[in-house]
Amino acid sequence: MVAKDSRCLSHMFAAEIFMHRFLLSSAIRTLNPEVADWFYTPVYTTCDLTPWGHPLPFKSPRIMRSAIQFISNRWPYWNRTEGADHFFVVPHDFGACFHYQEEKAIERGVLPLLRRATLVQTFGQKDHVCLKEGSITIPPYAPPQKMKTHLVPPGTPRSIFVYFRGLFYDTANDPEGGYYARGARASVWENFKNNPLFDISTDHPPTYYEDMQRAVFCLCPLGWAPWSPRLVEAVVFGCIPVIIADDIVLPFADAIPWEEIGVFVAEDDVPRLDTILTSIPMEVILRKQRLLANPSMKQAMLFPQPAQAGDAFHQILNGLARKLPHGEDVFLKPGQKVLNWTEGPRGDLKPW
Repeated sequence: MVAKDSRCLSHMFAAEIFMHRFLLSSAIRTLNPEVADWFYTPVYTTCDLTPWGHPLPFKSPRIMRSAIQFISNRWPYWNRTEGADHFFVVPHDFGACFHYQEEKAIERGVLPLLRRATLVQTFGQKDHVCLKEGSITIPPYAPPQKMKTHLVPPGTPRSIFVYFRGLFYDTANDPEGGYYARGARASVWENFKNNPLFDISTDHPPTYYEDMQRAVFCLCPLGWAPWSPRLVEAVVFGCIPVIIADDIVLPFADAIPWEEIGVFVAEDDVPRLDTILTSIPMEVILRKQRLLANPSMKQAMLFPQPAQAGDAFHQILNGLARKLPHGEDVFLKPGQKVLNWTEGPRGDLKPW
């Protein structure tokens, strides 16, 4: 699939591919399935791309079902737990709900065959049907090598107060407006497009990474989903993330003290954003910047090649390790079945 379209190696959904490559050479991999704590199946559901390079989720359920059917027919390990000791990386907008629009993702729900598996996903929102209990929330993929080539000299002053580049409206998919980003991005634009403290635009300049390193605050509003690659970029470049996504579940909360490094603004409070940010005391800003300067904080958000201690790969392994040992309810009795292979939308049941 990568040979067919190598663009899936570079977009923000690429974590699955790099997790697979990491595990192939990792010391924690065993070739003896009888002693394995976990089973991992790479499926590459994000490699079905539009002509513009965006992942299409519509074939993903059939691709995933075909993969599970294959491993369940070929080996006994899926069948003895129906996936409860398996994990899958599903970095779509709404994880294993496999749709980029929230309303349709909620309607679909998590793919029924994955209900017992552990899902490693970028999507995280409290009390949401697309975040299954026990899932591990991860950052989206950002290219580490590319980011390193754009570092500015140490001590470069942060002369931009608030920075954002990206869409405010998605007229192609939300022609009437207000649905995309639950209206939060539109509110940022309408309220602050002429505010000199706000450097915001739809343009994506070649100096984007450098600009983030010159900014004090970087806006990280939700888009179609609550998560954003700007979270990774802000942490890596030491720009205080302003998180505008109600009820978001952030990645690796045990390694990254989000409340201490970021600023959380409710979606309804966006019109007051200038007042909120200008009222933050300078000592609080400096403390957040000192925390962001910690290399371990940056490392936890990245998927480097080769892997490095404390990086996102190892944070995922920590999350999986915390779920061990598996409880007795993981293993099914002989002949016992829990999952319904015919459940779900009819289109999902077609062979891929």
